[in-house]
Amino acid sequence: MPDRSRTGLRGTRVEEAAGDATALDHAVAELVRRTRFPVAFGGLAVGDAIHITSIHGARTSSLQGLVVQAERGLGGRALVEKRPRLALDYGTSRSITHDYDRAVLGEGIATLFAVPVMVGDRARGVIYCGSWAESPVSDVVARPAFAVAGELSSELRIREEVQRRLALSPGRTEPVAMPAATREGLRETYAELRSIASVVDDPQLRDRLARLEKRLAALSHDATEPAIELDVRLSPREVDVLACAALGATNAEIADTLELKEGTVKSYLQSAMAKLDASTRHAAVVTARRAGLLP
Repeated sequence: MPDRSRTGLRGTRVEEAAGDATALDHAVAELVRRTRFPVAFGGLAVGDAIHITSIHGARTSSLQGLVVQAERGLGGRALVEKRPRLALDYGTSRSITHDYDRAVLGEGIATLFAVPVMVGDRARGVIYCGSWAESPVSDVVARPAFAVAGELSSELRIREEVQRRLALSPGRTEPVAMPAATREGLRETYAELRSIASVVDDPQLRDRLARLEKRLAALSHDATEPAIELDVRLSPREVDVLACAALGATNAEIADTLELKEGTVKSYLQSAMAKLDASTRHAAVVTARRAGLLP
């Protein structure tokens, strides 16, 4: 008889890997859109190597199936050093090994920029953008690439946390008790996710972040507190400010996090408190959590 727990775990890992690959592909497509580099590609780390699985804008198939080993080539250096690496003239660069010239030069790339995707202190992968002619990479050019890497990093980190929590109770769907410190960590992650989502323009990325938010909220529910049903609908911004307030942030800190005016934050809080029939922000947070509106 097959071990259902093992089968379920394998299925979860396959789903997780597919989700990570989708997030990576979206980030690589964003590199081409935001940086104006004509070609971009990237891969996640598997052991000590980067497996290139996403390519956008390429004119040839030379990059397909590329596996970059740690310390080798531009991306291998970026992976190990955990910092961006640039080759203005890739073919003559003396600061890297040339193990992958056939793939990179075969695509006709002259300038190549590699940015590691950091999750905590780990490099989870590398994303590249390149041009077919020598092209200087100024702060104006590099900043969008860093932003894309940062967004991908946040999504991967949140996905890891969701999967970690799911793995702690395989096969269970009801809320489970968890240490207070763990719950607070999840709530901090949720608040950060809300702040990221609030400035994302891409609808597909917003949808993915929204699905992660729901899973985090469900995982963070305090099973010791009785749930309540409320016929209340909070606006996205009201949820944003409540999520930050739940962490003890002041109006000024919330405004800075969400890039709002302090008066606007106060208005959103007052509106949420009125909808939740709460006289204080703390009471509003408690009610929102019991109603499943906040983790």
